[in-house]
Amino acid sequence: MFILRKDEKLIEKALAGSQSSWVTLVKRYEGLVYNYCLRMTFNVSDAMDLMQEVFLAVYRNLPAYRGDGKFKSWMMRIAANKTTDFLRSSGRNPLHRAGEVQEDDFHSSHSPETEYAQYTENRKLLNLLSLLSDEQRLVIELKFFQHCTFEEISHQTGVATSTIKTRLYSALQKMKGQLEIQNVM
Repeated sequence: MFILRKDEKLIEKALAGSQSSWVTLVKRYEGLVYNYCLRMTFNVSDAMDLMQEVFLAVYRNLPAYRGDGKFKSWMMRIAANKTTDFLRSSGRNPLHRAGEVQEDDFHSSHSPETEYAQYTENRKLLNLLSLLSDEQRLVIELKFFQHCTFEEISHQTGVATSTIKTRLYSALQKMKGQLEIQNVM
């Protein structure tokens, strides 16, 4: 509840012209938006471009934000829409781009062994995500990475809750099946 009130205050000040409030709001959510875009596009450059487009759209539409829901949910709906538009308009299939993510895309300040282990786990996760349709990957993203409820996902995507659940369980089954295959080989 504290962050919600803080977001509302920052939004209020940003709408009144406070640049520092807008910067604080962006800094609070830039990692979230970037990581979402990266998991959806599998490309660092595209994720950075999309993140910028998302925050530009948020800034332009901030006066239209009614405050009847969480700011984070409203912003992530913009991110989902921008990402979907990008994937459609680019004509590129992100499933074929999963292998293009570079080792330094997930840089951390840990020891080389820890970095390598994290990189390996990230690569496995990206490979599993690459097996999913855009709709399934979006549900996985919102449920597990953004920690949204089924109702919040339904609200953000405009898709019925029952369909969201079906997409989630289908995605998990597909990922589980692939893990079982990998473990047998």
